[in-house]
Parts: sequence; C-alpha cells; structure tokens
Amino acid sequence: MMATSRSLLVLVSASLALAACKKKQPPAPAPTPVPQAAEPAPVRNTTPPPAPRDTMGAYMEKVAAARASLLSTIYFEYDSDELRDDSKAMLDAKIGILNANPGVRVRIAGHCDSRGSDEYNIALGRRRAEAAKRYLTDRGIDASRIETSSFGAERPAVQGDGEEAWSKNRRDEFEIVAGGEQLRPAR
Repeated sequence: MMATSRSLLVLVSASLALAACKKKQPPAPAPTPVPQAAEPAPVRNTTPPPAPRDTMGAYMEKVAAARASLLSTIYFEYDSDELRDDSKAMLDAKIGILNANPGVRVRIAGHCDSRGSDEYNIALGRRRAEAAKRYLTDRGIDASRIETSSFGAERPAVQGDGEEAWSKNRRDEFEIVAGGEQLRPAR
C-alpha cells in the first residue's frame, strides 16, 4: 500500500510540474493603426496671442484707478443742474465700475458756489446730485444703490471769490458708502 501511495504522490507531483511548465501564449499583436486622411494645412491665426495675466501689482493699480474714477468729481455751469459733456463721460466710466461691483453703494453730494441764498443753493445742490443719480439710473444702475445729499455752499472745495474758485465749487462729489473694500475694476 505504501508503494501505491508513493506512486500516486509521484504521479500528482509530475502532473503539477508539467502544468507549471505549460507554454505561455504569446501576446496578441497590437492592432495596426488605420491610416488617417492627410491633415489640412494649418490655418494661420491672425489674432494676437492673449495678454499675460495681470500681476498682483497691475491688478491693484487697476483697482486704485477704478476707485479714483468712482470718486471723481463732476462739475456744473453757473446756476445750472444740467450735466456737461465731460461730466457725462465721467459718469459713463462710473457705470462700468458699478456694473462690475453690484455690492457697491455710493452717495452723491451736490455743492454750489457762494452766490445765491442758502435755501437756493441747498435746492440747487440737491438738483445737481439728483441729475447725476438720474443719469446713472437711466443707464441701468439700481436707484437703491445711490444716495443723494446737498451741502449748498457750506463746504467749498476752494476758498475765494471769482470764477476760478466758483467753478471748482459747482460740483457733485461721490463717496463710496458700502462695498468699497471689495472693489474690482470694470471689465
């Protein structure tokens, strides 16, 4: 019986050894690529390459310029609340900045020169501030983002009498009252 179990053991060992030596199948050949049609000649791009991204310094300069534009003063003619062409251009620049910064709110303060009564100058300053607000709101800026006030002749920008001083005092000044800490330049 021992001879039979040895024979059986040898037979099992031999079959395992033969199975381990089984020939491996060669890998399947890689599929040959299908020839592609010839590519058309490249089209020349005549547009300039995109500008490099702003550095932090350049971006901060744009933010400072946007703030300066938003705060820039506009001026009026004597005894008038009609916007001058240069004032309209400055308000147009403010619109781009306000559109890029929906969280920004401003206050417009109307001022006058020293001629006229206090009551008249307060009313004229209010009309000047309202004229600038109306210009902005007519061009899509939400009226709730703009406050107005008037100081009449109480806060002159320049002291003195004469057209040189008076022309600097007939103005609307702009102040950022909310959202200025996150100001972005216009797009």
